[in-house]
Amino acid sequence: MAAAAVEVGERRKKVIIDTDPGIDDAMAILVALRSPELEVIGLTTTFGNVHTAVATRNVLHLLEAVGRTDIPVAEGSHVTLKKDSKLRIASSCHGSDGLGNQGLPPATTAKPLDQPASAFLVEQANLYPGQVTVVALGPLTNLALALELDPLFPKKIGQIVVLGGAYSVNGNVNPAAESNIFGDPDAADIIFTCGADVLAVGINITQQVILSEADREKLEHSDSKYARYICKSLAHYFDYHSQVYFTKGVYLHDPTALLAAVNPSLVTLAEGVVRVQTAGITKGLTLFRSTEKWYADMSAWSSMPTVKVAVTVDAPAVVELMMQRLMADD
Repeated sequence: MAAAAVEVGERRKKVIIDTDPGIDDAMAILVALRSPELEVIGLTTTFGNVHTAVATRNVLHLLEAVGRTDIPVAEGSHVTLKKDSKLRIASSCHGSDGLGNQGLPPATTAKPLDQPASAFLVEQANLYPGQVTVVALGPLTNLALALELDPLFPKKIGQIVVLGGAYSVNGNVNPAAESNIFGDPDAADIIFTCGADVLAVGINITQQVILSEADREKLEHSDSKYARYICKSLAHYFDYHSQVYFTKGVYLHDPTALLAAVNPSLVTLAEGVVRVQTAGITKGLTLFRSTEKWYADMSAWSSMPTVKVAVTVDAPAVVELMMQRLMADD
């Protein structure tokens, strides 16, 4: 299964990717660059898999490596919404450099904008009201800061596709929490309740989408520079999944969220209110109240805007589409 080709004259979806590369973030970015349905109008960086400065370095390196330094990069916050600088960094999963401990040199020509990520997000939402989709692949700090800058940001942005949450499954940081939501739960709770068109893709979905050893071999034998770029990181990622999840494949978290923005028919959705626990042993827990049940008592979910949460995924189609995009001719 593949997304339909863009018809002549059809408007491509304008996308900003808010990201913390991260091996699977890099995969998602490369897939986005190879998706004719999307016009990537910017990349913004955040902390999570790595510190924000390293995320910016990785984005610039990736864009330079594939010849896309025309895309602007805006560096985001180095701390959480509440100014906490003690961050959870996922070096065990992605390596200390975020890309499998390759020791990559910095980009030679690509530079970030002087403008911070939050201001860039607000600017683009104002330039293209209702047309911009933000694919948020890390903690949601930059988006919450954009809302602080412009309270009308939720109405001006087209959609926010959030990779985040663990709906009815254990988290990947601890039994309660998924890593992106855990990274800044205050920011996440604000975004889920701000009234924007939000689509949440959680690890209940993404852990069903697995890149196998056979898929990895196909990528390694591809002549595509996009496939070659990501293959250099995959050894570390496969080793981590083997040690932690006792599996021979790797979860495609970020590419699944990205491809849900490309082709929404890859997932099915439920609608309801999502709130985030911001403290305690369940910090980062995402709690979903379905609109299919009525509660008599007033609660923290009452009168809140609803969001859409992915509940099923066509996993083989996601893998197939990702492989097609990464291995396409340069």
